[in-house]
Amino acid sequence: MKWRVIDTEYLSRRPWLTVRRDTVELPNGTVHPEYYVIEYPKWINVIAITPEGKYVMVKQYRHGLGVVATELCAGVVEENEDPLDGARRELLEETGFGGGEWELSMVISANPGSQNNLTYCYTARNVVPVDSQHLDNTEDITVCLLSEDEVREMLVTDDIRQSLMAAPLWKHFAMMKSGI
Repeated sequence: MKWRVIDTEYLSRRPWLTVRRDTVELPNGTVHPEYYVIEYPKWINVIAITPEGKYVMVKQYRHGLGVVATELCAGVVEENEDPLDGARRELLEETGFGGGEWELSMVISANPGSQNNLTYCYTARNVVPVDSQHLDNTEDITVCLLSEDEVREMLVTDDIRQSLMAAPLWKHFAMMKSGI
């Protein structure tokens, strides 16, 4: 069932956009001369919850859709960095929150048909402010503390459109409801 790669050509190798064109042969012998794959590093996101039950979210402009979005803390795992370490680092850098008890809730793919990376989704309970934000010069992020009801409402009304964030949040609330 696995395809055989006959040839690979890189069309772009930039820090945030690496694209290759593969020529592949399917198991039935059909050759597909132009199959495009976008290569990304591993990604993380964090459902961060304070001891008071507030969800630590971030608000930032998203140029692709041209909107200001409220989202989970998320980011890129650095080369040779463990995803959990990357998640802890991103939460601290973007929000100033840290500590707490951490667990991996799911590992998902944005699009396994054309992207080669995975997103590691963590839940961090009992996080507290430990530092100030340490943003990159390309980041303009506002921290928001939202109630469980506010986050649920954002999911129901499609105010959280980033699928890699909506999926772990839906799972989180489903598991809470079922007591898992």
